[in-house]
Amino acid sequence: MNEFPIFKESKTAKLSLLAIVFGTIFWLGAVHIRDVISNAILIMGTLEFKPNINPMVESAIMGLIAKSSMVVLGGYITVWIAGIVYLSNTRLVMKKNGWLLMSAILFYFFTPVEIYTGILDGRMIFEDLFAKGDLVEFRKLLIHRMAALAGAPRIAQFSYYTIIAIIIFQPFKKH
Repeated sequence: MNEFPIFKESKTAKLSLLAIVFGTIFWLGAVHIRDVISNAILIMGTLEFKPNINPMVESAIMGLIAKSSMVVLGGYITVWIAGIVYLSNTRLVMKKNGWLLMSAILFYFFTPVEIYTGILDGRMIFEDLFAKGDLVEFRKLLIHRMAALAGAPRIAQFSYYTIIAIIIFQPFKKH
């Protein structure tokens, strides 16, 4: 039973790895939920709003988008911090475990993109919680968020799924 590397880790590394797993589930799950909710008010494949949406319905959908953005931000911050804790406390050597280095580079490379989109998410959350009823501003923020940085957030999302594959198959591992 002690042949798995996870059993040789310190308690701090194990706890941070657990936080990474649960944070990732909440974070990426909320990203997909937000995308599905956004498609309820947007014309598929465009950044144009569907015509004749009841303002009450649109307001409710905007509130759901803001609430899912809270989960996205919380999950990402959890994974970011737990990742640093894990990398500083793991017994795995990056020189011998290229998969770990590749995963860390792919994840932390997109931190500026996530900070920028997180600020936009924070503004949407603020609009929902404190400036109720301003659908025009929320619409602007939503479109700006979805078109942010010429698609870099989508490239980041593909990188995060690549990280999952890298962790499963563990390429560049020296035995």
